[in-house]
Amino acid sequence: MPVTSAGLLLHHGRGADAHVLIAHMGGPFWARKDERAWSVPKGVVEPGEDVAAAARREFLEELGVPAPDLPALDLGAFRYASGKVVHVLAVEVPAALVGSPDDPACADLLATRPGVSTVQVEWPPRSGRRVDVPEVDRAAWVDVARARPLLVAGQQPVIDALVAAT
Repeated sequence: MPVTSAGLLLHHGRGADAHVLIAHMGGPFWARKDERAWSVPKGVVEPGEDVAAAARREFLEELGVPAPDLPALDLGAFRYASGKVVHVLAVEVPAALVGSPDDPACADLLATRPGVSTVQVEWPPRSGRRVDVPEVDRAAWVDVARARPLLVAGQQPVIDALVAAT
């Protein structure tokens, strides 16, 4: 059975002028990568868990701050080539959030937000050595045109869905 995840895409502005909050994947494999190394903050939906609740929980776990308590728009479910399905909800926030003390964007999540979620990986590959790395290491606001090449391939259609819906 394919893995099902849920994510929350914060945005301000509408249509092609929108800016979105995306997160750079953490760990040594992604450290020097930029294009195709970013994601909507997301994670696995637990059995019996509501998609919206999972998306908000994962946002908090990955970015270390709660998602704004604002209405969410369901952008749909997006299937990766691997079969994984990601449900994405969009939350429109005021532009004034950007740069404020409540802004979830952060240049270095580990240094500024202790408690962000980590995952254990084998590094270097096939070494047998296991290290804990953050699931995401930073988050940033980018315009939708810039977001497309940054996001992993399976999430690029999310941007088109957001632009069409706003």
